[in-house]
Amino acid sequence: MRAWSLDAWQALYANARMLGQLLVVGYVLTYIFETDRVSVVILVIVVMMVASAWIALRPLAEVRTRQYPIVLLAIGVTGLAILLLVTQLILELPRWFEPRFVVPLAGMIFANAMNTVSLAAERFHAEQKRNGDDLISRRTALEAALIPQINALLAVGLVSLPGMMTGQILSGVDPLIAVRYQIMVMCMIFSTAGLAAVGYLLMQSRGRRDRRGTD
Repeated sequence: MRAWSLDAWQALYANARMLGQLLVVGYVLTYIFETDRVSVVILVIVVMMVASAWIALRPLAEVRTRQYPIVLLAIGVTGLAILLLVTQLILELPRWFEPRFVVPLAGMIFANAMNTVSLAAERFHAEQKRNGDDLISRRTALEAALIPQINALLAVGLVSLPGMMTGQILSGVDPLIAVRYQIMVMCMIFSTAGLAAVGYLLMQSRGRRDRRGTD
């Protein structure tokens, strides 16, 4: 990165922060997984939503504050809807708020929605500066944002064995059971990411039309 005149310190900071966050979260998860308090699980999910929406806007630092409510709404509504669908209708949890299931699944959902919305936001604003057409910008942004998700669907089982599936197999779970869980996860993160990006782009386009209408 430094050889190509990029900000190498940003990568070092990100790795150092990753190390610190994972060390801390190991202790935090021990407490969360043993708790019987619904409020703790809800608080964790809220923190995930708030943080993911803020991080998603990292490429657009100049409009971060103004864009934040839109991104939070897009990620939050979509992520919560998919999380409720998976945990309450697909999985048979011993408790509806079972931390060992709800917290990791929420993490996967909001992380993937964050990355996809971040790509969509960056591409949408770049296209707006280039052509100014909302429809073209929206379509191009969504197509670009979904590239990693589509690639992941195409590569799973051929190029990569996802972490959840690998972890289950290494822990002794039948591979066919592990595959069923992984199918659920892949569908879950793809739908969340796509719908969150669509929600953001629709709200962004509408907001721009409203601002032009008042000018």
